[in-house]
Amino acid sequence: MKKVALEIVALKHSVAQTKSYAVVLAEVDGVRELSIVIGDAEARAIAIAIEHMPMPRPLTHDLLINMLDQFNIELKEVFIYKLEEGTFYAYLNCHQYGEEIAIDARTSDALAVAVRVNCPIFIDDQILKIASKKTKETKASEKTAQNPYAAMSTAELQAELDMYLENEEYDKAIPIRDEINRRNNQ
Repeated sequence: MKKVALEIVALKHSVAQTKSYAVVLAEVDGVRELSIVIGDAEARAIAIAIEHMPMPRPLTHDLLINMLDQFNIELKEVFIYKLEEGTFYAYLNCHQYGEEIAIDARTSDALAVAVRVNCPIFIDDQILKIASKKTKETKASEKTAQNPYAAMSTAELQAELDMYLENEEYDKAIPIRDEINRRNNQ
């Protein structure tokens, strides 16, 4: 089993389910992205931690962290280890008095705790392969590799087109003209 590091990159309303949110996790040293549908309460708990919003009293996830501290349990990582029927399963991998402890947790709760203590989040690579998609940056870079003009502005393309036409290099001008026409027709 290979563990892959993830980081929370976004929290957004879920299109798939009403009154739900999606927490978006991206591969730390890669190009894959994973969305996990979570409930409203967990989304708020994650948002509060990400924004460092002060609360007058401890929330449930803060209470859990306080208990871990009181019992000298150190949270080492969150590990998403299983995907079954659309549900992700996670452990809080902890350490107490030289002993490793794996505490089963809902993935949304595990993420809410991880954000508060800034511990790493990992996923089994096989699960990430099944459930992930490529990030927009990757799709854009693939598009650029297929189309060398994709990264250029229309003004830059027009200047290059004018230069090729002026030099009567029509074979080089044609793909640029086509790219400008494609953009104008979108």
